[in-house]
Amino acid sequence: MIKQFNSLQELMVAFRRPEAAIAHFTAIRWKNGKFCPHCGHDKIYSIKSSPKAPRYKCAQCRVHFSITVGTIFENTKLPLRVWFGAIWLITNHKKGIASTTLATDLDITQKSAWFVLHRLRHAARTQSFNKPLSGIVEIDETFIGGKARNKHIDKRGKGGAAGAVGKAIVVGAIERKGNVVARVVENTRSETLEGFVRATVSPDAEMVVTDQGKGYQNLGEEYSHAVINHARGHYVDGDVHTQSIESVWALLKRQIIGIHHWVSPKHLARYVEEMTWRMNRRAMTGQERVNALFSAVEGRLTYKALIA
Repeated sequence: MIKQFNSLQELMVAFRRPEAAIAHFTAIRWKNGKFCPHCGHDKIYSIKSSPKAPRYKCAQCRVHFSITVGTIFENTKLPLRVWFGAIWLITNHKKGIASTTLATDLDITQKSAWFVLHRLRHAARTQSFNKPLSGIVEIDETFIGGKARNKHIDKRGKGGAAGAVGKAIVVGAIERKGNVVARVVENTRSETLEGFVRATVSPDAEMVVTDQGKGYQNLGEEYSHAVINHARGHYVDGDVHTQSIESVWALLKRQIIGIHHWVSPKHLARYVEEMTWRMNRRAMTGQERVNALFSAVEGRLTYKALIA
C-alpha cells in the first residue's frame, strides 16, 4: 500500500524502520506489476534475505537484485529514510533547498547532500513535459550570471549586449494556467529559439506571445504570433503580454540567488529542470509531489558521471 504524508515529521516517523521504507518504495516502483531491472521480465521470485534488504531473482535472466537496482538509489550508503526526507524537502520548498541546509537538516555531509540533490534533479529531468503546449503560450529567454557592473571592465562587453556577456541563456515557454518548459541554450539566434518553439508548442496553439526579439521574427509563418514591444515601454495589451513567463524567471533567479547563491553553467540545466518539475506540479499536494518523484527514479547517476 502506498502511504500518504501530511508533513516531513509524519514521513520520518513512518519510516523509522528500514523495512517500512523499502516496502513503500517497492509498492510505488511495482505498482503496475513486478519486473526485472536487467531484462524487464515479469516473473520474479523472492529469495531468502533480510527484511531490511529483501532480494529477488529473475526467472528469465536468473540475476539476483534488490528493489533499488536501476534507480537513483542504487548502491547508496544512505538509508532510504534519509532519501525520503530529501525528497520531501526538495519537492515542497517552492525555491528548492541548498545542499548545506539539507546536510544540516538530515545530519549528513554537504558532499553527500549535494550528490543526493543532483540525483533527485536527475530523476526529474524528463518528467516535466509530456505534450505540446497549447492555448495562449508565452515565450521568453533570460540570462543567468553575475551583473555586468560587478565584473571587471574588460569582461562587461559593449553596447546592448553588455547584460548578456558571459552569461548562460535559458529559454522558456508557459501555457497560460498550464505547464512550463525551460531549457538552457547556446545562443538566441532564430534557428535556436524558433526550434525550441516548434519542439514545445502545438501548431494549433491559440496564440504565441513573445517580445520584439529578432530570434522570434519568423514565428508568424507557423503560428498566430503576437508581439509585445518592451523596448517601447509596452508590457500589457489585453491578452498580449509575457508576464507569466517573466514570473517563472523571477522564481528561478530567486532560487539561484536566494537558496544556492551560485550555480555553475555546467549544472544549470539540472536546476532549471528541478524548478520546472515543481512548478508543473504546483496544483498537487505535498504528499502527491513526493510520490510523483518516487515514480520517476528510474536510471542511475553516478558521482563520476556527475562531476565528469
